Amino acid sequence: MSDIDQVKNYLQGLQNRICSELAQLDGKASFARDSWQRDAGGGGESRVLSNGAIFEQAGVGFSHVFGTEMPPSATKHRPELAGKPFQAVGVSLVLHPHNPYIPTTHANFRFFTAGEDNPVWWFGGGFDLTPYYPFHEDVLHWHQVAKSSCDPFGEDLYPRYKQWCDEYFYLKHRDETRGVGGLFFDDLNEPGFENSFAFLRSVADNFLAAYQPIVARRKDHPYGDRQRDFQLYRRGRYVEFNLIYDRGTLFGLQSGGRTESILMSLPPQVRWQYAWEPEAGSPEEDLYRDYLQPHDWLGDAK
Repeated sequence: MSDIDQVKNYLQGLQNRICSELAQLDGKASFARDSWQRDAGGGGESRVLSNGAIFEQAGVGFSHVFGTEMPPSATKHRPELAGKPFQAVGVSLVLHPHNPYIPTTHANFRFFTAGEDNPVWWFGGGFDLTPYYPFHEDVLHWHQVAKSSCDPFGEDLYPRYKQWCDEYFYLKHRDETRGVGGLFFDDLNEPGFENSFAFLRSVADNFLAAYQPIVARRKDHPYGDRQRDFQLYRRGRYVEFNLIYDRGTLFGLQSGGRTESILMSLPPQVRWQYAWEPEAGSPEEDLYRDYLQPHDWLGDAK
């Protein structure tokens, strides 16, 4: 079995496990399956849960695509790979809950190979959390699980990949982070295939352990029109990031991917409001003041 086949088998199993557990957590809706192929080579399966008890929309997509030339989004930081054939396999998910007190979350786990003779390969991925009305204990739990998934591979990894996440999920035009971060890593191959793959599995296998307890704590939290309106407004930031900065979105579109599957990460409802500012002393101001800039969350907790 080739390296990419090992990763592909794991990621397809990961998609199955995550969808099964999320459907059980939601308790109302199930995932619709949509298999697709692309003319340029490869395909995948998108699974979308809509109008559930907890999730307004949850998308979990698997893809295995290949082509004769790496797209610009993938060679921007690796110009030596321009013009080379490639394969990419990955799972990407975004969960948009109904309740504004449950954060939106995103995760992505991927493997690339480029070139034919002595191909270059690497892993990438991570997960991040985007609360609207954050609870400090939830943020601490999220980062504690992130750290525990990294620690067996080196105590330097969590601070490194946590910082990379803060820097990557940063809306420069807004001067704010998309949320409270998590982990982001890319171009991972230095430890060798087996160790790099084991690290990816550790992060991916811990995603639900990081997110499910937060959902359980917040799913019955009462909310009204004010909180819902603010959630829809802040979802606009999610759209802005995905369409302007997100490497996965750009890679999918530039490589001839299936647009419907690429954009399933976008929220089903969103609103913008001109020059909106949070009211002084409000819970909405708390988000802006305390949670939308990088923090040493676990260090602050000591």
